[in-house]
Amino acid sequence: MKINTDSQKIEKILTHGVKEIIVKNHLEKQLKSGRNLRVKFGIDPTAPDIHLGHSVPLRKLKQFQELGHQIILIIGDFTAQIGDPSERKETRKPLTAEEIKKNMKGYLKQADKIINLDKTEVIYNSEWFAKDNAKIIFKLARAGSIQQILHRTDFQKRLQKNQDITLLETLYPLLQGYDSVMVKADVEIGGTDQLFNLLMGRKVQRFYEMPEQDILTTSLLEGLDGIKKMSKSAGNYIAVNETPNKMFEKIMRLPDNLIAKYFLLCTDKSKKEIQKIKTDMERSKLNPRDVKARLAHEIVALYHGKIAAQKAEKEFNQIFKEKKLPSEIPLIKIAAKNINILDLLTKTKLASSKAEAKRLIEQKGVKINNEIQEDWRKNIPIKNGMIIQSGKRRFAKIIQ
Repeated sequence: MKINTDSQKIEKILTHGVKEIIVKNHLEKQLKSGRNLRVKFGIDPTAPDIHLGHSVPLRKLKQFQELGHQIILIIGDFTAQIGDPSERKETRKPLTAEEIKKNMKGYLKQADKIINLDKTEVIYNSEWFAKDNAKIIFKLARAGSIQQILHRTDFQKRLQKNQDITLLETLYPLLQGYDSVMVKADVEIGGTDQLFNLLMGRKVQRFYEMPEQDILTTSLLEGLDGIKKMSKSAGNYIAVNETPNKMFEKIMRLPDNLIAKYFLLCTDKSKKEIQKIKTDMERSKLNPRDVKARLAHEIVALYHGKIAAQKAEKEFNQIFKEKKLPSEIPLIKIAAKNINILDLLTKTKLASSKAEAKRLIEQKGVKINNEIQEDWRKNIPIKNGMIIQSGKRRFAKIIQ
């Protein structure tokens, strides 16, 4: 396939959502040369979902792919057993091979929503680490020094707090760097939190007497709380395989100050269009709620199609603006004739525990057939078709 050297598209790769490039002049020259670059992005299957935070580097990977470059998706099924220590305040809990296998099940299907898997090299790093791993690690250990590894900011913070850093964690950047050696990466993409690991990739390639990869870091995406970066461990993420209704509703919960950033990193809007949206909101020409609905519509359409986005928006407005019931409510079978309200909420999964159920009732967040419930000791007579609501978003319909 012929490599596209269109200057505008190259400029987009180098600037859109990009935080830092090492070495920018070299990468730009490579892109303009027409040479087919090998562009790598790695992801560890530490949980079953790929989320919008992952989509940022994946979308950058897609831009390289659209110009005809060879993109490489590394699934870190081996390195996930160690866990990336980047920005961790404590050692990750080790994952078993079975947990990793379970997490990987839907990974490629989710990634295919963003990149073209038919034109992607998908490689599992257990292919090399599972064979002769001791021999590899013995050699790799000479590629970096303890001083360099421990100098990273996240390790320094843990050392100051007298928290353990395992020897396995210190090896992680070297293992990630070895992936770059094995796939002969010309470019590696990652979030800004990955910079240390990406730089180590250059060092490891140099150790193996290979040309050093260029590095492109993308901006980190804050999650639903608007503070922490989107992550599976923080539970503040929007998965790319969320249902259209759930994805739309989650995006509508974002803080207003993240609207422009989400447009930039998660949609195909141009910088010029995004700047106009931002300016119009600042001048009160646009209501942030309406702009957020546009954002939600665009993101849902990217992953589920335009019709699904229209239906999701209609459903959201029906529940949150018109205060009507959802079109589809989960059906829960309850055989008992009477049941304590706390048990009812946990059995219908409208509360994760009796403690949460009690708290919701005390906060007047529970309704039965649209009547607010205030007594957590109450026994509820079960009737076929009764509607239970927990908070603004969770519903269940009782059948007998």
